[in-house]
Amino acid sequence: MGITLRDGPVAEVVMDVPPVNALPVQGWHEVARAVQEAGRNPGTRVVVLRAEGRGFNAGVDIKEMQATEGHTALVGANRGCYAAFAAVYGCEVPVIAAVHGYCLGGGVGLAGSADIVVASDDAYFGLPEVDRGALGAATHLARLVPQHLMRAMVYTCRNVTASELHAFGSVLDVVPRDKLRDAAMEVAERIAAKDPYVIRRAKESLNGIDPVDINRSYRFEQGFTFELNLMGAGDAHRDHFLENTREEESA
Repeated sequence: MGITLRDGPVAEVVMDVPPVNALPVQGWHEVARAVQEAGRNPGTRVVVLRAEGRGFNAGVDIKEMQATEGHTALVGANRGCYAAFAAVYGCEVPVIAAVHGYCLGGGVGLAGSADIVVASDDAYFGLPEVDRGALGAATHLARLVPQHLMRAMVYTCRNVTASELHAFGSVLDVVPRDKLRDAAMEVAERIAAKDPYVIRRAKESLNGIDPVDINRSYRFEQGFTFELNLMGAGDAHRDHFLENTREEESA
């Protein structure tokens, strides 16, 4: 369990943090380190980012945040998410996100930072940040859905399915859940068969022509999370979320 890196021409970074892959502060930094290590390895040609368990990623660990005195965990989560998203986006080789089940909050940040997304037919994507008293990752959601849908998703916290994203072209393939890893590996192997020097330069060139600096854009969003926290909205919404979670677990 935890974050593991499996080396090879197609490297795999696997998230396995029960019960729901909501990553603690350390987990986000571990994702960043694993992706960076894979990309810096001259033998790596592609990275597949995937998860075990019920879903791809449920965002930050709110229980950790609320159980930690002061703002240490909030600052840590923001820095950790920033590091992980930046590592995926800036990885020297293409990163394929293989998404199953839920992809929420920080999960959208990971998928939206990737070069290619392959998803299972049960996958769905969303930003519940407004209901958690936070903001962030709309930068990455905007890479997956059109602008007006992105805004509606932020304001209403609605989710979209993998099939909807496939229609937009932001998810390459939608496959049965038991075929997800195979589908991601098939795309990865097609890329890995290309000239590795050319592929690395292709990744560098594509990042260079992006119309939005996603690192700066996301950092701007994060500033509003701190404002919400200072004004009391952050704690209030996170506490409400944990109360609802406890009620659901005891029902």
